[in-house]
Amino acid sequence: MSKVHRLGVLTSGGDCAGLNAAIRAVVHRAIYSYGWTVHGIKDGTLGLMNRPIEYQELTLDLLSGNMLRMGGTMLGTTNKGDPFAFPMPDGSLKDRSGDFVEGFHMLGLDALIVIGGDGSLKILDKLCKQGGLPMVGIPKTIDNDVHQTEFAIGFTTAVNVVVDALDRLQPTAASHHRVMILEVMGRDAGHIALSGGIAGGADIILIPEIPYTLDGIVRKIEEVRREGRNHALVVVAEGCKTETGERLTVAWGGSQARYGGIGHYLSERITEKVNVESRVTVLGHVQRGGQPSMEDRLLASNFGVHAVDLVAKGKFNRMVAWQDRGVVDVPIAKVVGGARCVDPTGAIVHTARGLGIYVGETDAS
Repeated sequence: MSKVHRLGVLTSGGDCAGLNAAIRAVVHRAIYSYGWTVHGIKDGTLGLMNRPIEYQELTLDLLSGNMLRMGGTMLGTTNKGDPFAFPMPDGSLKDRSGDFVEGFHMLGLDALIVIGGDGSLKILDKLCKQGGLPMVGIPKTIDNDVHQTEFAIGFTTAVNVVVDALDRLQPTAASHHRVMILEVMGRDAGHIALSGGIAGGADIILIPEIPYTLDGIVRKIEEVRREGRNHALVVVAEGCKTETGERLTVAWGGSQARYGGIGHYLSERITEKVNVESRVTVLGHVQRGGQPSMEDRLLASNFGVHAVDLVAKGKFNRMVAWQDRGVVDVPIAKVVGGARCVDPTGAIVHTARGLGIYVGETDAS
């Protein structure tokens, strides 16, 4: 068993529902089962890099059952400011990875549990290996694109938001005989769009992994009309390219860009080709907030308990994962090789096509 007395925990990358449930599980397991003290690091990597260090001791009274119901993260998080190339006030970039390692030792930590997506885990794995810091990872991301795990914290809540939006868009689409286009998050992976679209009764689902044609979209809309329905629902992932292969982005922060605009692009093209009104709804960060789903609360609780157990066993540089209806642990090295995308030949795409949903061109899968 590992000789641990002081455990650190942090959340990094974008927020999502279920993070507080994971923190709660870490604290309860560490205190009840092992008698450790737990220190929450504020704002991801920044908490250990800042001076004074920004943290708080996490006690049982802070992490009541009410924490399960809270979205976001009580510790704060960040998805910018790579410690290996940290932006300085004068515009230069500085390697501040040593500040992170030093902060770990200044706080007297024996091990660190980090909750993040594929990008955050990659950076944190590099930081901890450089400093020889014992670390265990917990996967979270609404995009569900972390390798080696079937589900990450935050995914099911985000999908539920998509389904709720489609449930609300369908009646107004039918009332006005419109094509309703719903643009959802997911970056370069189509998991949110595919799962939400199937569950929400979409007629067309477009994801980055499968090319589509405007003619294919038009064929589906006309097919719906022939069936006697006067409206259609379209779900499109933000990372989808145009038919000509252009990736649409919006400017942010001067030199940076974020995905955005594919929904409006499709609306204009569809209106040009079909005599139909269309409207666009961009869900954006609505998918990140709100109360966590039952699935995310349960997954986060499972992950938090097992992560602490890994620390107790001295099994570091590992990530807890959900496989075959249970929690396992996998090497971090197998996780940080990029996003896990939708398999175009996989079961869920097969299901969508079996339901008559247009999911891009069949010869692409």
